[in-house]
Amino acid sequence: MAKKTDEITPPKMNILAQYVRDLSFENILAQKGIDGELNPEIQVNVNIDAKKRKTDKQFDVIIKLRVDSKSSNTNNILFVLELDYGGIFQIENVPDDQLHPYLLIECPRMLFPFLRRIVSDVTRDGGFPPLNLENIDFLKLYRQEIDRRKNAKEKNGSKVKH
Repeated sequence: MAKKTDEITPPKMNILAQYVRDLSFENILAQKGIDGELNPEIQVNVNIDAKKRKTDKQFDVIIKLRVDSKSSNTNNILFVLELDYGGIFQIENVPDDQLHPYLLIECPRMLFPFLRRIVSDVTRDGGFPPLNLENIDFLKLYRQEIDRRKNAKEKNGSKVKH
């Protein structure tokens, strides 16, 4: 019996490299000597960037993370951590119409455990208890960004004179 030529091949992802593109940690608490009870509040902002590399089927995916810690009592900044963590991915068998979400959802999921460990180590080594980030829902982030772009486009479209 002949093999069907229209069989769907599963997506294939290889992580070729992972790297810290940029890392900054500022311990404001130690620099300024803030007194009193701290009661830290943590705010985490995440952005994801993906772009095609010159080599066929290879992509750079960067998670851009910013963590701000403030004292809830005084609103004084305790520390600021900025981390751009990237991966070089070789991706095959993903249809063009599904590549964008794949790059911005699946690839960051693979990088996240390593980013989480770096954040934990840096905050601990910086003089604070280790910050263990909760899991990030990259699908939810992707959908929010698509909605934001759609709303911005609609808002800008309604300002155009006909």
